[in-house]
Amino acid sequence: MSSSAGRSIEVDLLRGLVLIAIAIDHISVSVLSHAMLHNYAYCDAAEVFVFLGGYASASGYANLAARRGAGAARRRFVRRAWEIYRAYLLTAGLMLACGALVARLPIASELVSETGWIDFSHQPIRGIGEIAMLRRQPFLSAVLPMYMLYALSVSFAIPFARRKPVLCFAGSLVVWLAAPWLAAMVPGVAAWPFNPFAWQLLFMLGMLCRLHPVPVQMQTSKAGRVLTAAAFALALTFMFVKVCIETHPSPGYMKQNLASVRIVSFLALAWLCAQAVRLGWVKTLAERLPSVVTVGKQGLVCFVGGTVVSIIVDSGVRLAHADTNWFGRIFGDIVAVVALLALARLAADWRARRTGGSGARVAAPAARLARVMPDGRAPHDGRGR
Repeated sequence: MSSSAGRSIEVDLLRGLVLIAIAIDHISVSVLSHAMLHNYAYCDAAEVFVFLGGYASASGYANLAARRGAGAARRRFVRRAWEIYRAYLLTAGLMLACGALVARLPIASELVSETGWIDFSHQPIRGIGEIAMLRRQPFLSAVLPMYMLYALSVSFAIPFARRKPVLCFAGSLVVWLAAPWLAAMVPGVAAWPFNPFAWQLLFMLGMLCRLHPVPVQMQTSKAGRVLTAAAFALALTFMFVKVCIETHPSPGYMKQNLASVRIVSFLALAWLCAQAVRLGWVKTLAERLPSVVTVGKQGLVCFVGGTVVSIIVDSGVRLAHADTNWFGRIFGDIVAVVALLALARLAADWRARRTGGSGARVAAPAARLARVMPDGRAPHDGRGR
């Protein structure tokens, strides 16, 4: 499952697809949103994103620790937490700015209240303090504080998960079971849209799957085939219930506290996806969709950018009075996807130029020596060395 630079091309593809799905899901007039996961399962892109975050964190920590030591890996994830916090502040600011802009447009949109602009405009100073302290998380910025906490926990969670996987999973399960009470004990956390004490279970499962992968022999054994059949049956059952029986959306607290049915639904789909990875189907798809893989590689940039893209497209379609027109709505979806692909490409090119520039500075002395010594030998220093 590896690609260049020790990355998994399959994971990058899945992350890219999830980031696109998150953007589409938050366009209320979207047509493609009807094909998204939440319509056919009791989980959605959030579960996939958190699980893959744990998987990628374990992979990144292990690779960096192997090359430069555990200390360097710990420092990197502390910096990563700081990067996520800054991205959260940026996203929160963008959400409020979008709310202020949409409030001035001649359209009826729930985005004004969802972004939190109305409350913020009444008490902006207090609002800034609450946002900085994570007590208020405007709209789509809400997932990032949880990720920041997980990034800080990686340095001690991964070594523990590597040595004591069963104990680690058991502890994570206990925390999930007690998540509502734990959140109530920490000021402000009970109001978070994503209870970090609950969602850590999926992040931990992602880490454990990277550190202790299920052997291929087990996946292809009789027990593995039984699990595959059971996962397929569960997925079909949940799909039937969502499409044919359930008429109302699930209560918000089920997602906030990661209800057990969401975990079971996700695990069934994850097992089926793992079989697709084993058979090489996901890798083949990734090789044919390099632009989506790039979105996955530029995850944080595309998440922040995708939040703005969602609001702009939603408001633009409404402003053009195309929210009841199928063609106008699908055109908005296409614009959102293309914008994310373009943003990922720009971010990748900028990162490549920045890395290439530093590499060029390091390589310059060697290049000058090569011009002086065409045969590649080091110049003689006159002292027999």
